[in-house]
Amino acid sequence: MNKRKPTVIETQLTGNSAVLTLKVDGNIVDFQGHFSSYPLLPGVTQIDWAVYYGRTLFDIPSEFGGMDVIKFQEPIQPDSIVELALNWIAEKEKLQFSFYSVAEGTSKRVTHSSGRIKLDAAK
Repeated sequence: MNKRKPTVIETQLTGNSAVLTLKVDGNIVDFQGHFSSYPLLPGVTQIDWAVYYGRTLFDIPSEFGGMDVIKFQEPIQPDSIVELALNWIAEKEKLQFSFYSVAEGTSKRVTHSSGRIKLDAAK
């Protein structure tokens, strides 16, 4: 079965901030055709997930209004375990996100992507 969203292992929610531990399952449909010899999670999928979980967790009634400071630094491969950190800044209508993991066998944090997404109040 192909799926669109990762498996949520854990969710920690504190006010307007959250950290989700996600298993990026290998059968996620977005991996198909995105480099058969070296599959990786497309950036647009990472942004989609940040918006989806932000809207779900913070109940943001909003519309996509743009992005800034978006960076894709390290690829996310099938079956990876990653953290998604979200911070909703209501007064600026911005959702900050960061996908990161801990390098295997170390305590070093690896940032996969980060940025800010403008979510305008629904009209």
